[in-house]
Amino acid sequence: MRLELKDIIHVPDAQRAFRFQADLSGLEFYGRFPISRPVEAEGAVTNHAGALVLEGTARSRLELVCDRCGAAFSREKTVSLDSLLAQELEDEENDDILLLDGTQLDLDEVVTTAFVLAMDTKILCSDDCRGLCPKCGANLNEGPCRCRPERDPRWAALSQLLDDPE
Repeated sequence: MRLELKDIIHVPDAQRAFRFQADLSGLEFYGRFPISRPVEAEGAVTNHAGALVLEGTARSRLELVCDRCGAAFSREKTVSLDSLLAQELEDEENDDILLLDGTQLDLDEVVTTAFVLAMDTKILCSDDCRGLCPKCGANLNEGPCRCRPERDPRWAALSQLLDDPE
């Protein structure tokens, strides 16, 4: 969606609101396509004393797989769309300012960039996920596995005393 801003560029305190849905189901993250539902984006662009400010949010429900235990789960993801806008950049080094295309803002690109940058590099079903047992593959979140703990070879002589039935 392209948002036309020519009516507010030179008018202090003017505002242009937006609300739309973006389809990001084709974005691949680590071999998966987690954004299966449309992304709901809403907000406004406001002229604050000649500076155009974009404020808004984008949200969707993600279908994810835990990196530790392999369990599938869903999670709501909300991303902030706060940024400054400009028709031309004075400094090429400034990544915080979004460049307008003439007098228009490409909101699809803004939402896509915000979602890509906000995706987690390590996806966990919960902060205290215990993962899988390295021996038997049991999900440790569901309870302890039946594997015997490995004994330190330095204590082998003492562990024989524990195994001795006498």
